Amino acid sequence: MSTEEHKSAAADGGVPENADVSFEARDVASTSILKFMATLGVGIVLSYFLVLGVYRSLTNLWNSRYVPPPPSRTDKGAPMPPEPRLQGMPGHLLDPQHDWRDKVKEDTDANNQLGWVDQQSGIAQIPVSDAMKLIVEKGLPTQPAAPAEKMKEK
Repeated sequence: MSTEEHKSAAADGGVPENADVSFEARDVASTSILKFMATLGVGIVLSYFLVLGVYRSLTNLWNSRYVPPPPSRTDKGAPMPPEPRLQGMPGHLLDPQHDWRDKVKEDTDANNQLGWVDQQSGIAQIPVSDAMKLIVEKGLPTQPAAPAEKMKEK
């Protein structure tokens, strides 16, 4: 870089002059660039109308051949699994916890019930707690041993 002052013709209002720099006025032909740009623009517009025509013809073809699918079964609610349904799954109307509590209550009531099973035969039903007390007091009934087969003598 030089610290010398350079003469500038632009400062004087003239064309800049430099012995080392030159250019040719015909290096770039602007008419060929403009012709290319115009051809490119026309090509883009023509391709737009071509694609628009293809789109419209395919849309008309689709509309003429489209068959709507049969109505879905969503108006009936969610599809139900086949029977038997597990508790807590869709379609099962009872709450599993509520069902379990009812079963335990029914079993407890049946174990605490007092009554006749068959009155003519003398078979009665007593609560389980009373039956356990009787077993502790009297013990379990025993069955007689099966008679041994008589051995044949020789």
